[in-house]
Amino acid sequence: MNKFGNSQTTTRFEDNRLLTGRGQYIDDTVPAGALFGFVFRSPVAHGQITTLDVEAARAAPGVHMVLTARDALDMGAELNMPGTLNTNRDGTKGAAPMRPFLAVDRVRHVGEPIALIVADTLAQAKDAAELIEFDYDDLDVSLSLNPGGPTIHPEAPGNVAYDFALGDEEAVNAAFARAAHVVKARIDDHRIIVNALEPRGAFAEWDGKRLHLSFGGQGVWAIKAALAMHLKMDPEDIRVTTNDVGGGFGMKASPYPEFFSVALAARALGRPVRWMSDRTEAMLSDYGGRALVSDAALAFDKDFKIIGYRVENLSDLGAYNSGYGQMIQSYLFSMVLTGTYDIQDAFLGVKGVYTNTNPTSAYRGAGRPEAIYTLERMMDYAARQLGVSPWELRRRNFIAGDAFPYRTVSDQLYDVGDFHRVVATLEKTADVEGFAARKAASAERGKLRGIGLSYYVESILGDPTEGAKIEFRDDGGVNLYVGTQSNGQGHETVYAQFLSDRTGIPVDRITIVQGDSDRIERGGGTGGSRSVTTQANTTLVTVEQMVAAFTPFVAEQLGVTPEAVSFDEGSFRADGSNQTPSLLEAAEMARAQDRADLLVHQARYALPGRSYPNGGHVAEVEVDPETGETQVVKYTVTDDFGNLVHPMLVEGQVHGGIAQGIGQAICERAVFDDEGQLLTATFMDYAMPRATDMPPVIFTTEPVPSTANPLGMKGCGEAGTVGALAAVANAALDAMWDEGVRVADMPFTPSRVWAMLNEAKGGAD
Repeated sequence: MNKFGNSQTTTRFEDNRLLTGRGQYIDDTVPAGALFGFVFRSPVAHGQITTLDVEAARAAPGVHMVLTARDALDMGAELNMPGTLNTNRDGTKGAAPMRPFLAVDRVRHVGEPIALIVADTLAQAKDAAELIEFDYDDLDVSLSLNPGGPTIHPEAPGNVAYDFALGDEEAVNAAFARAAHVVKARIDDHRIIVNALEPRGAFAEWDGKRLHLSFGGQGVWAIKAALAMHLKMDPEDIRVTTNDVGGGFGMKASPYPEFFSVALAARALGRPVRWMSDRTEAMLSDYGGRALVSDAALAFDKDFKIIGYRVENLSDLGAYNSGYGQMIQSYLFSMVLTGTYDIQDAFLGVKGVYTNTNPTSAYRGAGRPEAIYTLERMMDYAARQLGVSPWELRRRNFIAGDAFPYRTVSDQLYDVGDFHRVVATLEKTADVEGFAARKAASAERGKLRGIGLSYYVESILGDPTEGAKIEFRDDGGVNLYVGTQSNGQGHETVYAQFLSDRTGIPVDRITIVQGDSDRIERGGGTGGSRSVTTQANTTLVTVEQMVAAFTPFVAEQLGVTPEAVSFDEGSFRADGSNQTPSLLEAAEMARAQDRADLLVHQARYALPGRSYPNGGHVAEVEVDPETGETQVVKYTVTDDFGNLVHPMLVEGQVHGGIAQGIGQAICERAVFDDEGQLLTATFMDYAMPRATDMPPVIFTTEPVPSTANPLGMKGCGEAGTVGALAAVANAALDAMWDEGVRVADMPFTPSRVWAMLNEAKGGAD
């Protein structure tokens, strides 16, 4: 099917629907007559509940139910929300304290759900919440990343959730002992809030036999299993759906307490119940991102080759184990611990610490951005201390092209790579030679200009297996059922275009079906840059099986042997016949002859291995020394994503990821006071990147096709963020280096940058 081929760019099919107000987000799909849910949440970060009286609220106008933990237990629900546990370095499991979906006797973060009020209107539900009598004994708050302090969970002495380690510590110690040069630094990666465009929401309905929950998320099957567990229902009696989703970023992948409360209420009342968080509610209760500090060290030989790498990391887990939090902060960090460098001896130690902040802090990139940020900041510090250019130091330590496949110290098998080629293209495209002139021009305008390099690698994550089903409809169209879930990435376009490329079926005849546990038996959902790689390869296998199944049937219709039939350029062909039926025409023939077996084709396929996208980012920033304002003024990225299915969507994903990285680097920061109150709980206080913060992005690719899947693809969804953080941070330090600044941590807000510059000068006048 080379005529249709790969790397074909079309505009997004879904955009016309989404941009003209015809999107089907949670609030667009709520059943008529649904009751409104409002969550009564903890006003304090840590307290022992002494009083919870909801009787006045239950008697309030329009109120149908006030659901508490006691009510949920009386309904037979399972309150505890388990999370994935790490294995500690001593072989034991990480702490597993109870996390109830409605608070039982204690609250551990501001915004923790205590009760669900269900009423005719949202205003009535909010008014009723004001009538709840809630009292508590204050408990000391623990916000420190250092183990110890006031106990949050008895099951976690010192508030340590887990103590993870990877690598040969003795070998690393020996490498440092014989090193000619050692570079050490503390790398701070501050807490951020995910802030998806559409906040979290859900509705549930009960028809007397089956429960239907619809939510904005990243896959329906994990939520279906969780509902079955918490409501103690047969999974076959539960349907979970997801329609359009306004952003996920990993934050919407795991179950949340509100889903179970809403489902219980709908089942008990026999009425649909809806809930949608507002923005402050989301900032308090969404799973957060980053929040870790790493003490890192690099050991070099006399030729500046890395012979050892050590990272001791303290990660803020938040108040509870939530979803995959423990694993994300440790195992996923370890996956790309050594990046693109040939490091034989490395050690990672991670302590996850509970704090009275938010439910958990692990998302918006999930481990890989944190690991690459730490390593690439270290490479920049090392280059400065050793007197080697950042480009040369990386080139000296890149994994050689002839070393692939290459197994890392964290047991990741990099199948292919050509980092030298990618960085050569990046250096030329970024016009690094012209930087000195640009720096001088900035200086003439009173600005400090800096340039920063970051080279990243990441891994696609999640289930390597995915399924696809192709169904020929009665109206002449085709349904493609997929196990992934679009969160705004353009899946409808790329999947339909890919199927059209491989079959010749017009894209306007193809409908993508996703996010319905009744119509799709199983799927891996979306996350970890897995979607297009897993789904496209699975669709390819399904197409091949479909063509093989149709071939003998078409041969019979053409009066030839099956061996004489080929399928190319969207049609079946056979020597000696002037008929060239398309797949749609062949399907109509099959329908006319009652061959229903030819109208549905499905397959599951497991990728034989992971793929590892990689690339280089170069940021240039200008700093105003009078105000501390930092602007990213030039940005260049060269990526190796293997073979591309839809270049325009890939570039869009990179742009979005870079915007996220720039946001964290220059403006985003979650701040709590000493009592655990979130001070940045609105967009008046939490700064998001704006259009004026984004420079033009120069994007090029140097594809090295992966050997880990038939299409030679590599994921791209998170690549922009993974590379952007260190590129901007390194550029900011470079801009301030001549002013005497030697350590610079994100975010580079005006007040922080002004303070760094003035501290380097010996203090403000």
